[in-house]
Amino acid sequence: MAREGLRPVSPAFETEALASLDSLYRTALRLTRAPADAEDLVQETYLKAFRAADSFTPGTNLRAWLFTILHNTARNRARDRARDTVAVERAAEVPARGGPAETPETLLLRDTLAPELQAAVDALPDAFREAVWLRDVEEFSYAEIANMLSIPVGTVMSRISRGRRLLFERLHHLRPVNA
Repeated sequence: MAREGLRPVSPAFETEALASLDSLYRTALRLTRAPADAEDLVQETYLKAFRAADSFTPGTNLRAWLFTILHNTARNRARDRARDTVAVERAAEVPARGGPAETPETLLLRDTLAPELQAAVDALPDAFREAVWLRDVEEFSYAEIANMLSIPVGTVMSRISRGRRLLFERLHHLRPVNA
């Protein structure tokens, strides 16, 4: 009887994959807005990646491949939640801004981004926040983002442009005025 589990992966694959843990978590936290959900999403991403390691083409961008898995998993989870009417009803009763637990990761993010920028990024619509985060924080190319999100490059460019514009509109009052 064959057991379903993880097949051994090369040490190089494992090392390179695990090097992206922090940036995957930061992105998962932006997607889910809840530390526990972000941890679950990252764990599921790595499980899928290690199970499919033999399908990864060595020499290509492993980090982008992991982010693609992360975004596809997040998208699938969101779709599944939308189908669950009970979960949707409960979500409608929960206030939009809860008090997330203070974790080392949330403290790092809070300290890294100025509070005004943090609030402005959090206020962006999901599609814009996702694209801006992947480009400006994680520094992926437009093509890599398009692949991760399964959308055309032009849509990525538009979302980044519109997201940055919304950030500018929300934050421009903070710029010092030259007399």
